Amino acid sequence: MALTLPPEVAEFLTAHHVMTLATQGTGGPWAAAVFYAPDGDDLVFLSSPSSRHCTDLAADPRCAATIHPETLDWRSIQGIQLEGQVDELTGEDRARAQQLYAERFPFVRPGGAPAAIAVALARVRWYRLRIAHLHFIDNARGFGQREQFDS
Repeated sequence: MALTLPPEVAEFLTAHHVMTLATQGTGGPWAAAVFYAPDGDDLVFLSSPSSRHCTDLAADPRCAATIHPETLDWRSIQGIQLEGQVDELTGEDRARAQQLYAERFPFVRPGGAPAAIAVALARVRWYRLRIAHLHFIDNARGFGQREQFDS
């Protein structure tokens, strides 16, 4: 069953760019910050297949992630906690992820990326995080206020 996020959650995902992705592997738990692009209710990202988080995901695709801006006022805390599964993308799915990512992050566009980024992009793989459970936290509505969405 697909997850259907309300407009305020979709807008939050669009307004932010970095998620902290948490994985579990033989080395124990791990967290890594990655840029993402929304694709409907999914999130797409790129990473090196040899990175610790991608090695973990190859063995166990389950993960958790958070997305939140920094703030110094507890009443301004707003963010997302989620869990889901990650799949490596190929074919048309990969091409779509590349297009969405380039629209969001112009520095990765073909022909527009600096040489060092172009070299790195040739070695990455593309991934989709399918969200299974999501909590949207908004302390402006009250301390600890959160809504839950499940697929």
